[in-house]
Amino acid sequence: MIVRRIEEVASRRLAVKFSDDSDSGARPPRGGTGPEPTAEQMDSLLTRTPLTTLDEVQLLDTTLRDGEQMPGVSLTPAEKVDIARELDAAGMHLIEAGSACTSEGEREAIRRVADEGLDATVTSFARGVKRDVDHALDCGVDGINLVVPASDKHVETKVGSTRDEVVDRTVELVEYAKDHDLWVEVLGEDGSRADLDYLERLLGAGLDAGADRICYCDTVGAADPERTAEVVSRLADRGPTSLHTHDDLGFGVANVHAGLKTGADTVHGTVMGVGERAGNVALEEVAIALDQSYDIDTVELERLYRLCRAVSEATGVALPPNKAVCGANAFAHESGIHTDGTLKDGTMYEPYPPETVGRERRLVLGKHAGRAGVKAALAEHDVAVDDDELSEVVSRVKELGDRGKRVTDADLLAITEDVQGRERDRHVELVDLSATSGGNLPTASVRLRVGDEERVASGTGDGPVDAGLEAVRTALAGDSAGEGVSFELDSYHVDAITGGTDAVVTVEVDLSRGDRSVSVSATDADITRASVVAMVDGIDRLLSAAAEDGSAPDAASLADD
Repeated sequence: MIVRRIEEVASRRLAVKFSDDSDSGARPPRGGTGPEPTAEQMDSLLTRTPLTTLDEVQLLDTTLRDGEQMPGVSLTPAEKVDIARELDAAGMHLIEAGSACTSEGEREAIRRVADEGLDATVTSFARGVKRDVDHALDCGVDGINLVVPASDKHVETKVGSTRDEVVDRTVELVEYAKDHDLWVEVLGEDGSRADLDYLERLLGAGLDAGADRICYCDTVGAADPERTAEVVSRLADRGPTSLHTHDDLGFGVANVHAGLKTGADTVHGTVMGVGERAGNVALEEVAIALDQSYDIDTVELERLYRLCRAVSEATGVALPPNKAVCGANAFAHESGIHTDGTLKDGTMYEPYPPETVGRERRLVLGKHAGRAGVKAALAEHDVAVDDDELSEVVSRVKELGDRGKRVTDADLLAITEDVQGRERDRHVELVDLSATSGGNLPTASVRLRVGDEERVASGTGDGPVDAGLEAVRTALAGDSAGEGVSFELDSYHVDAITGGTDAVVTVEVDLSRGDRSVSVSATDADITRASVVAMVDGIDRLLSAAAEDGSAPDAASLADD
């Protein structure tokens, strides 16, 4: 039977939990005390209240199944495989690869994930019907997440059955799945609104039939932490218990904590919280909260940001700027007071170092900027200023901020050059741009001045913007393959759009070259032109900075870089 390390851990925990030895470290009575805090914890001003006796909580990622039920999200088999690889690299314990009953295309995607040889246990969603189990078996998964109706609303109205019939069918399907060497988790759908005695009977019957674990499901995100604690407390006394929470009332993480406190040991969720309605609980938030507040291990935290980026790109769901862990502003500082304090001590205005989740601190300039932040931002570009120059630069930065503008790196450097009376030699400059989006293949052509020569190139893409950016890459590479360009487009977003007949768009890009990065914006009535201008200006800034420290080749030889 294929059972991965997930159950080895679960078995070990169960042995402790149900041991008769009072000194075994079993879960303390509810309301009791936990382990003594470490010296490091005592040094913190925060009061750390033990959540559970577990030193590790297992995570089941359902981005590829429940997350894909978000309206507008549809993943190709290749995208599912890519995300699964990222999940596995991060140390995810279980991956629900999809719902095998959906279609043959979905089954093919699940097969590809199952064939990857991942360390994680790969499962398929299965309804309470035999053919769903057969479909899962056909996909070669390690196990199934068997979902059966729990509330009377689902038992009677949705599937037109009775409580007894659902219990009997669940037992039959668990036995059938176990006979075929599948790992089995039984989920009581809408369990948070079910009669608790019946829910315990239903899931207990699943355990008695051989299921490896059961799951408390707050299917519509209707439960509060108190209800969650009450239900999970009962279920966890029967056997290994998972948590599946949604965020419709904003209680997703709170309900996870309530469930873990009362005996659960595994959490279902999705990356970024993607999912239907208000979404599932965000696994990256669960992971960082458990680590920072309770010293509980889950997955490799330093991979969380990369994982969020991968899911965002595949699903098309943007990372909200104020999102914990992965939002653009999670480690961004603009206020002069905050920036000054952060530069002196990173913990001043950050609960944990950004490197913990694979991020870097970012200083944002605007009307709240202070001298320390501006000076630090200039230092990142190896630009030195005296006190008088710094005062003038800060004043101009604030003026831009007062007009509602985010001050990019390019803005800051241009201001400083003007204050110091310096003229910068351009390495790359846009001379001309044309783009077409008619037909099946959007195309764009650019003419760039690179050093003393002009280069013309064209590109194709998913849209005119993509085609324009590809044309720039090709021109700088000096060949049709687009190889050898020594910069990366780290982020691209539309910052602001005005309406009316004179509508304009502002595009912001973040570019990097080696260990240098730069943010640039451009505004134009045409989004393609704004995008290309921003990208070319950013490349020019990177080359200028590299030329000043002697780390860059002459612009004319960029193609050989």
